[in-house]
Amino acid sequence: MLLCGMLLSALCVTVSAADAAPEWKAGVAAVDITPSGPLWMAGYAARTEPANGTIHPLWVKALALEDAAGNRALLVTSDILGYPKAVSDRLLARFEKEAGLRPDQVILNSSHTHSGPVVDGSLMCIYPLDDAERAKIRAYTESLEEKTVAAGLQALAALAPARLEAGAGVTRFAVNRRNNKEAEITAVFELKGPSDHSVPVLRVTGPDGAERAVLFGYACHNTTLDTLQWCGDYAGFAQLAVEESHPGAVAMFFQGCGANQNPLPRRKAALARQYGRELGAAVDAALAGGLRPLPAKLATALSMAKITTQTPKTRAELEQIAATASGYMKEAALTLLRDLDTLGALKTAYDYPVHCWNLGGLPLVALTGEVVVDYAVHAKALLGNDAFVLGYCYDQVSYVPTAAIVREGGYEGESSQFIYGWAAKWDESIEERIVKALRDAAAGAGFQPAGE
Repeated sequence: MLLCGMLLSALCVTVSAADAAPEWKAGVAAVDITPSGPLWMAGYAARTEPANGTIHPLWVKALALEDAAGNRALLVTSDILGYPKAVSDRLLARFEKEAGLRPDQVILNSSHTHSGPVVDGSLMCIYPLDDAERAKIRAYTESLEEKTVAAGLQALAALAPARLEAGAGVTRFAVNRRNNKEAEITAVFELKGPSDHSVPVLRVTGPDGAERAVLFGYACHNTTLDTLQWCGDYAGFAQLAVEESHPGAVAMFFQGCGANQNPLPRRKAALARQYGRELGAAVDAALAGGLRPLPAKLATALSMAKITTQTPKTRAELEQIAATASGYMKEAALTLLRDLDTLGALKTAYDYPVHCWNLGGLPLVALTGEVVVDYAVHAKALLGNDAFVLGYCYDQVSYVPTAAIVREGGYEGESSQFIYGWAAKWDESIEERIVKALRDAAAGAGFQPAGE
């Protein structure tokens, strides 16, 4: 009996020690970034005046994570069209200086709402701006940077014991816009082309089981609305819906690889609310359907792909466009001519960042720019269907097409390059190089991609 008692006592001590073992720490923060006055809105060249109201506030939100070994990471989400490179570079430098986080430990994601403010340095050629409006945009951008840093530092300061669980839901309002005509969408019975209808979900709870954060994503343009009022579009309504059904939790939306995906039909506020409710319901279903716990082990990796363009337009070709075009195409040509005069040559290469995080065995991939959905298909083929795949991270560099889309041309493959400051479309090697960088980043984070 004495021996049994000693064994039982030892067992209780062992279990108790296991229960007390360090787990995740998490911190979350949210900061309102709604402009305080009229400001030009981002995303559409057809607008002729600044915003004149608010449907709901815009936010920058941050989730800080720390594993049992003290490894940290910071994910920032935002209700803006996108961070331009100069802004992202400054933010990464601030987080490294003020929080000791390397670039591989920080992901900056934008929801790509077309009902948010213009950020300085992002697609400036498509808006009819005078000096006064440009000054307002610069001031707002400075405020956005400060608030983004504040959100990140607040989340890091709030790190506390937590549990992480992951799962996925599904919703199907995203439609491949290259393969389906918007004007005919209500008469179509069979949609064409790839899409990613998965709704990845990460739940963060405290030791008491209370939900502290719900991170979720979807691969679809935030272009349901084209009004003059600030709004997060369907993603904003989805976050409101999740927070309503999960009181006390901060809902964070990340944009996936939705560059060739539109919410269809669209152009009505009622549809933005509908899609937001649908996405929120998919999150609720995932949360109720059983999530898998993630062990407190974190690894982060960053790999760079050197992507290049084809031969850029000549000075004569740019001068011809500037002389004959109008609106933003004329301004884009003039901008490229100024670049040519200032730099002596047009840019033809870009160092493309690819992040991969390992969250207790869950792959989280972050890709830069307006990434087409085909790259999510690539990532999931390499890392599994449970992978979280983010687009619209770090830099609003351009559309990021596959080799096939480069060959096909069209908006995502060719014409959009011009307004992003590139005088040629990408070389077809872009896909191979980005996938190679994805493989390298995944290996760096401790995964073994399929086929290796």
